[in-house]
Amino acid sequence: MQWTKARLMGGLIGGICLAGLATTASAQAQSTNRVAAETDWSVFVENEPKECWGVSAPKESVNTRDGRVVAVRRGEILLFVFYRPGAEVQGQVTFTGGYPFAPGSTVNMRIGDDQFELFTDGEWAWPASAADDGRIVAAMKRGAQAVLTARSARGTQTQDTFSLLGFTAAVEDAEARCKG
Repeated sequence: MQWTKARLMGGLIGGICLAGLATTASAQAQSTNRVAAETDWSVFVENEPKECWGVSAPKESVNTRDGRVVAVRRGEILLFVFYRPGAEVQGQVTFTGGYPFAPGSTVNMRIGDDQFELFTDGEWAWPASAADDGRIVAAMKRGAQAVLTARSARGTQTQDTFSLLGFTAAVEDAEARCKG
């Protein structure tokens, strides 16, 4: 299945407009409904509509331009796994790099020897299909860290390293809290 805005509109955000996604996800990142913390991952739950997610911030971020490390201002950098029973979303991987990605670019996600491609739209990136989400979540459960490499609209190369300590417990907790 090819990545399309229809997938985002239908599966990921259940009919909320894409512009609203940034607002919704930003609010979710700042939600006060944290129900658990598992080492480097936290679990959040919202009830209307019912959704649960595991989320983590990177342990390290490196920004480069023309091969040199540069200081740049970025918003929140977060890696999520969402469960939304009302939209039939089970384990949707989502990444925000804290800046607008270069138009038409992709984000490379490396977990151990596994590599995945996330497609971008504005400040957000997702795998192409639900099957890819499943493969990424399985790799994250086996892995120690996830490294996401991307390019900003201004040409800055970013590399964000997320610890996967506590990931399995957090994502299983989020999934259990959002069962039907």
